[in-house]
Amino acid sequence: MPRSVEAYLDIETTGLSPLESVVTVVGIYTCRGNDAKVTQLVGRDVTAASLLEAVQDVGCLYTYNGSRFDLPFLQGCLGVDLNRLFPHRDLMLDCWKNNLYGGLKAVEQQLGINRRLKDMNGYEAVRLWWRYVEFFDLEALNRLLEYNREDVVNLKTLREVLEAGGRWR
Repeated sequence: MPRSVEAYLDIETTGLSPLESVVTVVGIYTCRGNDAKVTQLVGRDVTAASLLEAVQDVGCLYTYNGSRFDLPFLQGCLGVDLNRLFPHRDLMLDCWKNNLYGGLKAVEQQLGINRRLKDMNGYEAVRLWWRYVEFFDLEALNRLLEYNREDVVNLKTLREVLEAGGRWR
C-alpha cells in the first residue's frame, strides 16, 4: 500500500549538539486528506521505536532546517535515519529559493502566518523543559508542548503558502 500521509516534524532539545544534549519533544503533525493529528513524544517516550511507530505510514516528511538540525539530531540520539527511510523536504531551502530568510518564526512573519506564542523561541523551550524536569512544573510542560504543536502545524501552513504563491514547485 502506498504511503499517502504527509508529516511535519519538529523537535525540541536541551542544546545544539546530539553528543551533549537530548531530544525532549518530537512533534509530528500527520495529515491524510482531511484527517490530521498531532503526536508529541515527550521525555522518556522519545525512543527509536516510538518515533518509527509515529511515522510508519508517512509518504513525505516536511521540516524547517531539518536537513541540518532535526534529522541529524534524531539520528545522533536515537540512531534513526529518517532521511533514508522517507522522502524529505526541508521547507527552509524552499524559502531560500524565494528570498525568505531567517528562522521559522521570522519567515512566518514575512508571510503573515499567525502565531499565538509570539514570545517563544528555542532558548525559552529549553528553560521550560528544565522547569518541568526540576520542579515538575506541568504549566511549563504544557507551554512547551503548545509551542511545539504550533511549530508543526505552521509547517503545513508554510508549505501551503509557498505553493499558493507559485514560488515553490
